Amino acid sequence: MQLSATPYEERLTAPRSWWLISFLVGVSFALILLPFGTLPMLGGLAGGTAAAAVVASSYGSVRIRVVGGHLIAGEAKIPVAALGDAEILDAEEARAWRTYKADPRSFMLLRSYIPGALRVDVTDPADPTPYLFLSTREPERLAQALRAARDAAKAA
Repeated sequence: MQLSATPYEERLTAPRSWWLISFLVGVSFALILLPFGTLPMLGGLAGGTAAAAVVASSYGSVRIRVVGGHLIAGEAKIPVAALGDAEILDAEEARAWRTYKADPRSFMLLRSYIPGALRVDVTDPADPTPYLFLSTREPERLAQALRAARDAAKAA
């Protein structure tokens, strides 16, 4: 697999506060099991914390990559040749595109805890998806990587 000219990879990890919430879920399980004794309480603390941490980790494990002439966002894999211009969205504009400006046919990789986003037009006439909406912490870098990969695909 040929790497893109400007490699890009980002993991949309969950914020630190979610890990505190995971611990608090474990504490609540421990309190629920407290009447049954110390051992069940400790089991509830460990099990509840671990279960909540697994949920937080899996939700934050999605990746956005530009590699081998493709944009890979979550489970979507799109050739960069089928993508048009990328629009960098600030927090307010990203909120607008998530709500009242949104097209139901678009592909959205949303993470509510990430304020910035990138909107990329899909130029492939056979694809009914009008655009991709990607939550990203580094929209400028992702847009630059997409431009470089598209230019490299055109030159090849």
